[in-house]
Amino acid sequence: CSLQAGLAVLLKAERLFHSSYHSQAVHIRPICRVSQWFAQLACDGFISCLSLFQDASCLALSWELRQTLTVVFDFFSSGQGKKDWSLFKMFSRTLTDVCPLASQSKVYVDISPKNKEKELLEVSPPPTSVHEAIVQGDRRTYAVYDLLSPSLFNTSRSLNVQLKWKRPQDSSEMPIPTLHAQRYVGGYGLQTGEICTLIYNTHPYRAFPVILLETVPWYLRLYVHTLTIITKGKENKPS
Repeated sequence: CSLQAGLAVLLKAERLFHSSYHSQAVHIRPICRVSQWFAQLACDGFISCLSLFQDASCLALSWELRQTLTVVFDFFSSGQGKKDWSLFKMFSRTLTDVCPLASQSKVYVDISPKNKEKELLEVSPPPTSVHEAIVQGDRRTYAVYDLLSPSLFNTSRSLNVQLKWKRPQDSSEMPIPTLHAQRYVGGYGLQTGEICTLIYNTHPYRAFPVILLETVPWYLRLYVHTLTIITKGKENKPS
């Protein structure tokens, strides 16, 4: 559908590239569609089936292509201290139609309240459903807008998801994420120049696997043998 319909309508270059942060990625991986073990289910005897299961090989291979776009907008600093946002405010566009070729097309909005007794968030229009999931040990609540739902575009010819705060909220009241990171460049030159990345886990007892992707400045040359990872004062070996 290109930029004619679906979620890609929102991908307006001048809005994305002027955001606080944006990252594009392409992931390609092989997936076994038909394995030898499943193709030989009707084998004779238990011993032959067991040997086929242990020595399984892929008969048909598929390739999965996954493209992701991550964008961070900072409306608190640019919107006179307001945290309200909408699709039109972020992308200067709204969703007008679903791509007919898409098997699913959904928009998720995190509406998890910080305090169960005080609902601070108000999302409009009403979502088609609500989804709950466990993310990094915390229960999160998402408002789901299913673009394939016939009732979504019946009331209006466009979808402009908006989130408003029912009362002003101080920025200091925002909860600290379970996993967050800080990075800074220190020193100078090839001998003392360094990149330091601090990763924090605020969960009281749970550990999380972390994949770290670094964007190296052009003026800083990295030597892999100088990489050190320190956890609680002790050197840690990455997998």
